[in-house]
Amino acid sequence: MTTTHSAPGKIYLFGEHAVVYGKRAIASAINLRTTVTVRESARMTIASLLGTTGIDYAVHPYISRCIESLSVPAVSIKIDSEIPVGSGLGSSAAAVIATLGALNSEFDLGMSCTAIAEAGHAIEREVQGAASPTDTFVSTMGGTIMITPGASPPVSAKLRLIDCDIVIGDTREFSSTKELVGDVGVLHERYPVIMNPIFDTIDCFSEIGVPLIEKGDYRGVGELMNINHGLLDAIGVGSAKLSRLVYVARDAGAWGAKITGAGGGGCIVALARGVAADSVVQAISDSGGHAIATSASEEGVAAW
Repeated sequence: MTTTHSAPGKIYLFGEHAVVYGKRAIASAINLRTTVTVRESARMTIASLLGTTGIDYAVHPYISRCIESLSVPAVSIKIDSEIPVGSGLGSSAAAVIATLGALNSEFDLGMSCTAIAEAGHAIEREVQGAASPTDTFVSTMGGTIMITPGASPPVSAKLRLIDCDIVIGDTREFSSTKELVGDVGVLHERYPVIMNPIFDTIDCFSEIGVPLIEKGDYRGVGELMNINHGLLDAIGVGSAKLSRLVYVARDAGAWGAKITGAGGGGCIVALARGVAADSVVQAISDSGGHAIATSASEEGVAAW
């Protein structure tokens, strides 16, 4: 028997990094997905663009942990993804959630969506050392969601699905979430009196952003995204290339543009509509970035 499941990537509107410190975040699943096919096999194999291995924590740490955490028999796993690796779009979370979903189905483990999201968060935390529940929760549930961490499962509120064009600008520079979260942690330990107010301010974006999203005021959402980008730069997760893509996207007509995810490299996200979205795509491409036009996705992990 062969089982295939798919899970979406995500973008952050607000809250990356601050969410690790218990602050609220708003993120949305997007129509870029990772698909995982599982079948029982005499030999344990994991195949992806990174290579073909057995249980291997150097090449496939997340998938290896998925297999071992569920104590399933030997399987062959094939991973196909539309989500660039190390891009800040939740590539590891989508791979983990799609894998857990497929294993759950293949071996009739009886895991609910909540259990899959919780297991996925635990796996990301074990592999990375620190992780927010946002990526795995959004990848499991789909939609546009505000996450309040701290509870188990995290408190969430499903919002009106983002109803405008989402343009992603990929620097194609790999970003290590583990390293960047660690770097921000060092700053937090050294300068808590500075970092805590920054995280508190980022937390406010989610509160203020909810009614704007609910009424479709993407110009207002964009203004808050622009401020959030400045604070991400302030805590050291920006780069010259990320900022260049942010500013060309705004100049081309985006309502707002910011880093999405860990930063350091990876991607920016911009909100626009129609002709302005086309202009943003062109501007990002002309500035050396890889532009991806997409939209929000209501669907989370699902059989494929």
